[in-house]
Amino acid sequence: MWENQSLFRVSAQLSADGIFNLLDRSLKPEVFLLGIASARETSEPEAIVVEPSSHRYRPHDFAAIKARAAALEPDGPREVVYHLHPLDHDRFEKHRWYELLRRATEHSLNDLVGLREEDRVNFCSLPVSVGGYLVIVVLQLSAEVYTSYYALPGPAGPTRPASLLAATVLEFLQDASRALRESDTDDDRPVLDRDYNEVLRAAGRRFMLRAAAGSHGLYDACNGIAALRHEGDEGVGTMLISRRNHPSVVPIMTLESPIPLRDYRRVRKLLELSEDRNALLTDASDVFGLGYLVEPTDPQYEPLFTVHFTKHYSWELSHDEHVMMKVVSNTPRLPQGTVDEINFGVALRRVFPGVDAAGAAYLWELTLRATAQANGTILVISEGAAQEAARLTRQCFRVSPRLMTPSVLRLVTNIDGAVLIDPAGTCYAIGVILDGLATEKGDSSRGSRYNSALRYVESSRYPVLVVVVSEDGWIDLLPPMRR
Repeated sequence: MWENQSLFRVSAQLSADGIFNLLDRSLKPEVFLLGIASARETSEPEAIVVEPSSHRYRPHDFAAIKARAAALEPDGPREVVYHLHPLDHDRFEKHRWYELLRRATEHSLNDLVGLREEDRVNFCSLPVSVGGYLVIVVLQLSAEVYTSYYALPGPAGPTRPASLLAATVLEFLQDASRALRESDTDDDRPVLDRDYNEVLRAAGRRFMLRAAAGSHGLYDACNGIAALRHEGDEGVGTMLISRRNHPSVVPIMTLESPIPLRDYRRVRKLLELSEDRNALLTDASDVFGLGYLVEPTDPQYEPLFTVHFTKHYSWELSHDEHVMMKVVSNTPRLPQGTVDEINFGVALRRVFPGVDAAGAAYLWELTLRATAQANGTILVISEGAAQEAARLTRQCFRVSPRLMTPSVLRLVTNIDGAVLIDPAGTCYAIGVILDGLATEKGDSSRGSRYNSALRYVESSRYPVLVVVVSEDGWIDLLPPMRR
C-alpha cells in the first residue's frame, strides 16, 4: 500500500500495548491494518491487503467487504441532505461511505471471530486514504476481559462511550487515524508518539461527557477540587450529578445562589457537608444544593452518576453502585477492586497445592486485613519464608516465628516494607525490603511497591504469592491470575 506500512503497524501495536497495559494487561491488544482499494467498483484480488502479510486473516476473508458495505444502505430512498456547496455534499457522501466500510469490516471480523471461536472483540477506525487504498486500523482485545468491566446501559457511540475502556478505544483509533494521515504526507514524522497517560486523560474527559450530559469541564473540575485541602484536611466527600428537580433525588438544602463548579475552593468547602448518604448536588455546571438518592427499592429510583472524593488528588466515578473510573493525580484507571475470595483461592491452590480449606480461609482473612490498609502494604506468602528472612536479615526486622493474626497484621503493616509469612500463616519478618532482578514485566506507570514485589516474585527460588496494596487503591495478586 505504501512504503512504511509495516513501520506504522508496529508503531500502532506498541502504542496499543502501552495504553491498554496501563488499564489491564489481560486485554492483550492486537493491531493490524486492512487496505481496501479506493475505487468503489474495484473487485480484483489485489484490491485487499492485510498488514502484516503473515496475519491469520487473509485478504480473501474480506473479498466481499464493499458489497457488504453497500448492503448496509437503508432500504428505499434515503433522506436527502441539502448543502450550500457541492464540496460539502461530496465530503458528506465520502464520510458516509467510509462509515459503511467501517461497519462492514467490524461485521466481517465478528463473523470470523465467531467462526474460529476466538476470544476477541473488534474495533475499527474510519478508513484513511493512503497510496490508493482506504486503510482501516483494526484493534482487537480480549472479549472476556473487555466484557468483564461494567458498561453503561443503552446505546453507545463515538460521542457516548459506555465506559472508560470504550472511550480509550475511541481515543486510540482516532490517534491512529491521525497518524496514518500524517504518515502519508511526512515520512520523517514520528507516528503514534503521544504519551500513554495523556491518551488516558483524554479518554477520561471523553467518558465524563457522558456523565455530564455533554457539558465540558467536569473531569478537570473534579481534579481541581481533589487537589485542594480545607483547613489542612484532605478532600473527602461525595457529589451527585443530577439535573435539578430529578425525581430520584431528595433535596435537603437548596442554595439560593448556585456555586459554579469551576469555583474549586468554594465547592471544596461545601464538600465538608456531604456525609453518609448526603451528597452535594450538581448539574455538571453548578453546585445547587445538598441531597440524597432514594433507595433502589423506591419506584422513583434511577441510577445516577456519583463522584466520590477519596483522598488528596484522588476521586472515583460510579454509576449504579459500580465504580467505573478511578482517577489519581489526574490520571484515570479502570477500577481494581478488592481481591476476590474465589480468585484468591484459585491463585493460592495454583502456587501452594498442599494448603487445605481451613488454611486457605485463614490466609484469606489475613489478605482482607492487608487490603484494608489505607497506606498500602505488601503481604508475601512464601514456602521459603524462614530461609528468606535469614537471607534478608539486613533489610528487614526478623521476628520469632509466630502465627500471624489479623489484629497483629494491622499493626505491623503500619511501617514500610513487606510482611513475610509461610503458607501456614507463620510470620518470620516484618518491614522487609524486597529485592530481585529487573524484569521486562515491570511497569513504569506503577509505584515502587508494585515493581519491587514483581521483581521479587520473578526472582524467587521458592513458590510465592504476593498481595500488593498500593496507596492509590490498586490491589494486585502476583504472580498475576491467568484469565
